[in-house]
Amino acid sequence: MAQNKPLIGKLVLVTVAMFGFGFALVPLYDVFCDITGINGKTAAVAATADNAVIDTSRQITIEFLARPNKDMPWVFKPEVFQMTVHPGEIHIMNYLAENPTGRMIVGQAVPSVSPGQAALYFHKIECFCFTQQQLAAGKNMLMPLQFYVDPALPAHFNTITLNYTLYDVTQAWDAQQPPQDNIGE
Repeated sequence: MAQNKPLIGKLVLVTVAMFGFGFALVPLYDVFCDITGINGKTAAVAATADNAVIDTSRQITIEFLARPNKDMPWVFKPEVFQMTVHPGEIHIMNYLAENPTGRMIVGQAVPSVSPGQAALYFHKIECFCFTQQQLAAGKNMLMPLQFYVDPALPAHFNTITLNYTLYDVTQAWDAQQPPQDNIGE
């Protein structure tokens, strides 16, 4: 048994190192995607279109897709499914959300741009995806998206698809709320 202690120590060390590496993979993957533009991830910060030059010689088709996650009971869809834009032009379009349930639900939309390299050139100025969205029971709302396509978009890109997946984050949101003070009851 004493002769196995060094081997057991090494195996425990390898196990801990593998767990640490697995835990670090998600942030490392996010950094890698931010740098390379792979997987269609867009920056989580608002872009600005100051001094943007509009390229009227080009037209880019933007396709809008939306789907709620399987655990999200909302109806969620784009107001329009396709739009033709000139690079550099600022556009606003809306997504429609409806909560058909009998309870308040908080949603968080996660965007993806395809093809992945085009994500570097698709800039959101204002987006409902930057914040969590509360929607009361039986209510609906318009969720605006303000965006532009960078004129530096390579010429071989003619179509960009923006896809949102909407998640129910009500439990996480509830956990972050300060406790209610019941003084005086």
